[in-house]
Formats: sequence, C-alpha cells, structure tokens
Amino acid sequence: MTAIIQTLLLLLAVLVAVAVMARRLNVAPSIVLVIAGVAVAFVPGLPTIELAPEFVLLVVLPPLIYLAGVSMSWREFRFNLRSISLLAFGCVVFTTCAVAVGAHVVLGLPWGLAFVLGAIVSPPDVVAPLAVARRLGLPRRILVVLEGEGLANDATALILYRFAVAAVSTGAFSLPEAAGTFAAIVIGEVAWGLAVGWISLRMRHWARDPRVEITLSMMTPYLAYWVPEHLGGSGVLATVAAGLYVSWNGPLLISSATRLQGVFFWDLLVYLIEGFIFLITGMQARALIERIESHSLVEILLGIAVTTLICIVARFVWVFPAIYLPRWLFRGVRRRDPAPVWQRPFMIAFVGVRGIVSLAAALALPFALQNGEPFPYRDFIVVVTFGVIVMTLVGQGLMMPLVMRWLGLAAVGIAERRIERERELTARHDAIDAAQRRLADMLAQGTVGEGVYALLAARNDQRVLQVPRTLEEGFETAKLGGRLRLELIAAERQHLHQLERDGALTDEARRRIERELDLEEASIACKAEGYDPPL
Repeated sequence: MTAIIQTLLLLLAVLVAVAVMARRLNVAPSIVLVIAGVAVAFVPGLPTIELAPEFVLLVVLPPLIYLAGVSMSWREFRFNLRSISLLAFGCVVFTTCAVAVGAHVVLGLPWGLAFVLGAIVSPPDVVAPLAVARRLGLPRRILVVLEGEGLANDATALILYRFAVAAVSTGAFSLPEAAGTFAAIVIGEVAWGLAVGWISLRMRHWARDPRVEITLSMMTPYLAYWVPEHLGGSGVLATVAAGLYVSWNGPLLISSATRLQGVFFWDLLVYLIEGFIFLITGMQARALIERIESHSLVEILLGIAVTTLICIVARFVWVFPAIYLPRWLFRGVRRRDPAPVWQRPFMIAFVGVRGIVSLAAALALPFALQNGEPFPYRDFIVVVTFGVIVMTLVGQGLMMPLVMRWLGLAAVGIAERRIERERELTARHDAIDAAQRRLADMLAQGTVGEGVYALLAARNDQRVLQVPRTLEEGFETAKLGGRLRLELIAAERQHLHQLERDGALTDEARRRIERELDLEEASIACKAEGYDPPL
C-alpha cells in the first residue's frame, strides 16, 4: 500500500513538473506528458505500471465524455450534426475497413484480426488535439465539429470492436444481425441517456444543496454509461446524450452556488484524470516492450508505420468528400450551409490523433479464444496500437501550430473571437436593460418602494459603467480599472486580516467577507480576459 501511495505521489510530482515545463515551452501538456511517461517507464527501480482496460473504459472515460457533452452547445451540435455524423460514424467505419485491408495485405494479418486492429485505431482522440486547438485559437466551427466527432466516434469504434472480437473468438459473423444490433444500440443508448439527464436534473433541482448536486452530477455519467455497457452496448452515446441534455436544460434548474463550486470541482477532476492518463499511457512502453517476443523489431516498426499512414490517409480521403459532396448533391444543403474554403476540411482531416480509448480497447483484448487457444497476434496488436498513439499524438500534435499558420486559420479564429466578444458586450448591456425595465415595472406595481428602487437602480447604473461599449474601450477599462480594483481588494484583505489578529472579527465572519472578495476578484480576472484585444 505504501508503494502505491509513493508511486501516485511521484506521478503527481511529474504531472506538475511537466505542466510547468509545457507552459514554458509553449507545447501542449498532453504531448510532453506522453514523452515524460515513456522516459519515466525506464527509470531503474520504478515498478512497471500496466493500465487496466476496464479501469479506463468504466471509470475514466464516462466523466470525460459527460463533461465534453455538458460543455458542448446543443444548438451548434445540432447545426453541425451532418458533418459530425459523417465523421463519427462514416469515417470510423471507413478507417476500420482501410486499416483492415492494409493489415491483411501488407502485414499478413487474418481478416478477422485485421478488422480488430482497424476498429481499435479508427477513433481519433478528442482530449489532446482539442487542448492544442483551443490554445491555438482555431475557428469555432472546426472546434465544434472536432469535439462533436470525438463525443460519438468512440461509440462507433467500440461497437465495431466488439463485433470484430466476437467474430475472431467464435469464428462466426452476420452482417445483417450486426447492423440491426448497431441500430438498436444507437437508439436505445440515446433514449437512456436522455432519461438519465432528465432524472439527474430533477433530482438536483429538488436537492438544492451544492454538495448533493455535485455528487449527483458525478454519478450521472456512470449511471448513463454502465447500464448500456453492461447490456452489450458501448455506453458512450448514452453518456453524450445525458451531457447534452444537461447542457441545454441545466441553466434554469441548477443553482448559482452549485455552478460556482461545480466548475472548480469538474475542472480539477478532469485536469487530474487527463494528466494521469497521458502520463500512464507513455509509461506503458516498458510493459509492452517486455511482453513482445514472437515478433521482430522490423515487423513491429512496419506495423506501426503502415497502420499510422493508413489512418492519416484514410481520414483525408474521407473528410473532403464528406464535407463537399452533400453540398454539391443537395441544393437545400448548399443554400443553408455554403461550402467552406479547403483549408477548413484540411485542418479537420489533419487533427486525427489517436488516444487512450484505442489503447484501452487493445489492452482489453481477451488472452484466449473460446476454444482455449491463445488470442492470435494479441501482443502485436497492442504494441502497434501504442505506436500509432505515440506517432500521431507527438508527431501531428507538434505539427498542428505549423499547419494552422500555413493554412492561415489563425486570422479567421481571431476575427471570430472578436465578433463573439462584441456580441458578449451587447448581451451584457441588453441583460442589464432588461433588469432595469423589470425593476421599473416593480416600482409601478408597488412591489418595491422608492428607497429599494433607488438602491437597485444605482447597482444597475454601476454595472453599466463597468461594462464597456467596445472592445478597445473594454481593454483600457479592464486594464486600468481592474488593476485599481485589485489594489482596493488587497487593502480590504489586509484590513480584515488585521481585524482577525486583533480579535475584532471572528474566523467565520472573515471567511464570509473573504468569499465575496474572492468572487469579485475572479470576476475582474474573467472580464479582463474576455476584453483582451485580439492578437
């Protein structure tokens, strides 16, 4: 037990050190974490850490998928549903078949095992590339399509993976039966996920206690995921549906106190989960190398190179027709959603990084067939999968900034952020005006007196002065006014500290006042970031 705790503390220290290093190098932490994990794996005396696939699929994956669904805009998801579906379902199936053909023809794998490998490496990861893409400022629609694809493609891949493994294990496969099962899983999981989201929001609304509500929010992804997974589905689509339902219906049912505490809780939880997962992914190198014996280094490197190349090429081959053909064939689609410039589908096609789901699926391969014989090529498939993850994550991840600058998408992202921030300023003023009109109605109806009206009207007037009309004005206001307000808050903190030392103020009272100052300081930082002028 002591050794486990020491190992966890060591991993936490590496996680913190890598995060600081990545910030200084201006590189995505996920990339550096995988490299650091590979290096740590070969440290003498450190115990070999093997990633349990059931831990990833049943414990780690649900909260990550759920939070991505909650963070996703249902309106944007629905508008881009065609592109997302063609990637999350069509591209995954196409990549699976392409890898299967290459693995059978070039690598010599039997057809069943070739399809197993194809299903494992077909889904791109959503966590690592989006972390890089957001920092680079990619255009909003590209981010939405990539995130929406990442929410659903795991479900397609895991279902195909189960069909392929079952076919290898039993030696039997029926395409009509598999297609019917796939459709039933999709419909059933979406319905179950919506039901879980509805139940979760109602229970949280009835609880009205932030601690209880956050606990319920933590249980929601597991309830949505575990039941379909236990019944033979993937659980992914149900978790996505639950997250999207909460995202769309939650703002009016979740209390402000819960949101404030929940944002911090989920941010820290996901940060630790993602960090540990990327680090431990790299640390699998040692265990995998120790297990591979029946295949030469040349065979392994060839398998990694061929599979990686097919994954990258297949995505490019699929993405461009999937984006342009519907617009060429259907006038309504073309009129409602004109074709984008070629740089956008190129960037979507380039961001095809493989991640932890592929590794977990490979490690979850059974050790033996139903007849008791060893599962053929198991170690080879696992090592090739790990190589594809490292090649795409490190290679494509490091190249993303260069590709984005080459495509000229940085300027598009800057223009979009400027428009978004201008709309935000307008919305802030409109919301204050709505509150002021409501206050005037309350005065006319006699609900509030003159004194209360004057107090609340003065509050609204102060908020109007704090919200600039333009981004340029906002930057100057945030820079000067924010700095002065922070100095005033620091003066209040120092005075409160002295009152507490002198015994003139209790700890409880000091904490209540300090919480108000914390919220105000966080609000200043948020506004300063939002009004930061485009680069």
